[in-house]
Amino acid sequence: MDILNFSAVELGKEIKNKRISSKEVLDAYFAQIEKEEKEINAFITLTKEKAYQKGEEVQRKINRGEPCHPLAGVPIAIKDNIITKGVKTTCGSKMLENFVPTYNATVMDRLEEAGLIMLGKTNTDEFAMGSTTETSYYGVTKNPINPKHVPGGSSGGSCAAVRAQECALALGSDTGGSIRQPASHCQVVGMKPSYGSVSRYGLISYASSFDQIGPIASNVKDCVMLLDTITDYDEKDSTSKKRTAKNFTQYLINDIKGMKIGIQRQALKGVMDKDVERTFLESIRLLERAGASVSAVDFALTNYELSTYYIIASAQASSNLSRFDGVKYGFRASNYQDLEEMLKASRSLGFGEEVKKRILLGTFALSSSYYEDYYAKAQKVRTLIKNEYQKAFEYYDLILTPVAAETAPLLGRAFDHSLTKYVNDNYTIGANLTGIPAISVPAGVSKTGLPIGIQLLSASGREDQLIQASYTFETIRRGKDVK
Repeated sequence: MDILNFSAVELGKEIKNKRISSKEVLDAYFAQIEKEEKEINAFITLTKEKAYQKGEEVQRKINRGEPCHPLAGVPIAIKDNIITKGVKTTCGSKMLENFVPTYNATVMDRLEEAGLIMLGKTNTDEFAMGSTTETSYYGVTKNPINPKHVPGGSSGGSCAAVRAQECALALGSDTGGSIRQPASHCQVVGMKPSYGSVSRYGLISYASSFDQIGPIASNVKDCVMLLDTITDYDEKDSTSKKRTAKNFTQYLINDIKGMKIGIQRQALKGVMDKDVERTFLESIRLLERAGASVSAVDFALTNYELSTYYIIASAQASSNLSRFDGVKYGFRASNYQDLEEMLKASRSLGFGEEVKKRILLGTFALSSSYYEDYYAKAQKVRTLIKNEYQKAFEYYDLILTPVAAETAPLLGRAFDHSLTKYVNDNYTIGANLTGIPAISVPAGVSKTGLPIGIQLLSASGREDQLIQASYTFETIRRGKDVK
């Protein structure tokens, strides 16, 4: 019995029906981690002892015949910017290399209640700032499909772990595409839920008005089941929203007849890799053959999304990361004469280059001389962009775009030009600027065998349409129903 090839939902059924034990599942996944990690480096911290303890707890519950969640006993990996009680949480930074939280993020409480088993914390670009998982203090993560290439980022560790079968499911965080872009590069499914759907309590913030925790899986059904598990109102999160219906699995329907899908006309005019363009056009034809109506729609403000996003995100990062000063927690420099020198030295040595660059940009945008010219103006443009999307969704059910303009870059190549890594977020940041849900689904491969995904977006709170369309697309691509 090949445990690693079961989907998460199938694995949950096998465990519940006592055909596989929790220990057998954990043995299989930790053996795979030991085999793959020397090359991939998807994990920063492994929680083997805690995993086996949780596995025994789940197994006892099953043996007693108690009701269990469909994913009870299923192994999951957690991005290392999500707070985990008693387990080191580093954000991929030297600043937090010895930080052990005393409480759980709300999503961790949800997972523990459901009986999922955490295998460890996954690698990430430092403080989730990056699109390649190369800025981590704990080394680069490599793409399991071709280790000469990056997995994408910043949730590259989580996506790589799922693709390398080091876990059945994973959680990531998405600030400007940090789940969807690595999901595309690693040939897995990654989703950014509507802003406020999943609690951000316990997510170490990069840009608070953009950040969202989301699920990563090898197929849409598993992804949606995990989404169901973590979605709920949380009074500890002031941005949390009450949802009328949470059973997202009911929308796993293979039918998009009559759906209206819009394509950003500007996306078609963008500079796309030839393989990405070919796959995108093939995806349009597949959706049309499945009964959807696909047509182009103009987004006049598309060219302003990137600059608007980076001004606001960097400003919020500057504010959020000001707490890391070496006083109460975090890295503290050893050589200093006074408090001011200690603060400067601790932040200079504790943060990496990419984080310091964004802090400087954000501090500049928030300064009294430039606040109105940059940050305030960017917030006004953000409102205009949000209104533009809302107007499009008055007619269209979904918007379709590529996830990235190119396939996964070679390791080190993303930094050949200082702006390249930022421009790569061009297709994904719209969902974060507007708070709408979006999903990346595998759509094909390049001539060199690198994965290519497509992105579907829907109006805020309309995960139902997003799930139905992505499940249908996945099903018709595979030519058979996903079990």
